[in-house]
Amino acid sequence: MLTKLTYLIPLLLTASAFGQDEPPAEGTYEAFMAGSDAAMFTVNNLWILLSAALVFIMHLGFCSVESGLCQKKNTVNILFKNVFIVCIGALTYMAWGFNAMYPGTMGEDWNGFFAMGSPLMNGFADEATRTASVTADYASYTIWTDFIFQAMFAATAATIVSGAVAERVKLVSFMIYATILVGFFYPITGSWKWGTGWLDAKGFYDFAGSTLVHAFGGFAALAAIIVLGPRRGKFTKEGVKPILPHNLPLANIGVFMLFLGWFGFNGGSVLSADPEAVSRVFVTTAMAGFAGGLAAMFTSWAVLKKPDLSMGLNGILAGLVGITAGADSISPWMSVVVGAIAGAIVVFSVIFFDKIKIDDPVGAVSVHGVCGLWGTVAVGIFSTNPDHSFGIQLMGCLAISAFAFIASFVLFFLLKVTLGVRVDAQEEEEGLDVAEHGAPAYTD
Repeated sequence: MLTKLTYLIPLLLTASAFGQDEPPAEGTYEAFMAGSDAAMFTVNNLWILLSAALVFIMHLGFCSVESGLCQKKNTVNILFKNVFIVCIGALTYMAWGFNAMYPGTMGEDWNGFFAMGSPLMNGFADEATRTASVTADYASYTIWTDFIFQAMFAATAATIVSGAVAERVKLVSFMIYATILVGFFYPITGSWKWGTGWLDAKGFYDFAGSTLVHAFGGFAALAAIIVLGPRRGKFTKEGVKPILPHNLPLANIGVFMLFLGWFGFNGGSVLSADPEAVSRVFVTTAMAGFAGGLAAMFTSWAVLKKPDLSMGLNGILAGLVGITAGADSISPWMSVVVGAIAGAIVVFSVIFFDKIKIDDPVGAVSVHGVCGLWGTVAVGIFSTNPDHSFGIQLMGCLAISAFAFIASFVLFFLLKVTLGVRVDAQEEEEGLDVAEHGAPAYTD
């Protein structure tokens, strides 16, 4: 009886919604929603929409982590940049990026390397709500669901750079940089795999974006840091002078908010509500994050001789980044190994970049760039799918990271020689909240 009701309810709702006295024409969206597959389609669509909302919440996590790990005199500036990024990221993705990243969405052939973008469709016809059963080349959710889920991903790449260049970058220059990065550069490398481009043809695999999202953002951030230079006073003749975070509780909240959002980031990337696949991805994601946190805690304790909270927090993020490429193809216990190695890597990576005088206030290059690469090549080591090759995984990592680094370096350098990318010494000392925005975050 319950099974019959499950299929009857969508039929009744559909007939009522469209006011149909006769059965809808075969092959239309209305006909599909009146059929027996409608209930599963509705569940799939709803899960991916909820996942998009969870990924959106990650931007609150980024705001909290970045502002908490930096000085309080730059809090408003960091929050402003993050608000700008998610707004401009979604809109540029709508205007250009979605169709540039998924050129095969409408069934066109393309060269596998670069596709022209175009505005997202603006109709309410059958084509706008096509499904696998209506159009065989599409998926079991609407195009609107597909777009909004991917748009939440797009803004993440530029957000990674925001934390790395914090506390000394000119606001207007960064806004221009972030717009071009997320609107035009990110869709190019994304199309190489997720848009059925040349890397996809070679068998490269990146389930939810260890490299396509995280390493892309991490190596774009590295290029920007090199052009920008370190914060004043960070590196002295006596060595590295720590610039202490102003609010570790806020950073802690941000990391847990990111952890929550990652269930949508990876879980939604199943692209259906398949019970076994989604639940397993939840487990591999969570276990890798926990293992990364523990590994970073004990590694940093052994190396730095003190238990370091910020390292533990970055270890959680490192484990999550690391498992993202293979959350669906790496077994639960191997996900613990992948996450733990990522947690150890991030500690040594942060120390390394400090030693070579690369100033990254939040450890973004280490967490997202270095551990993103690790997670992607780990698919070639630990994946249960024999088609996943270490060599192909490494090639894909190098290609995407090199493109992100070079494109970011050229763009940021051009901004440096035209508009300038760095605030002057007095503004940096005063703090960007007052210098750039005219108001501090805290009034007490």
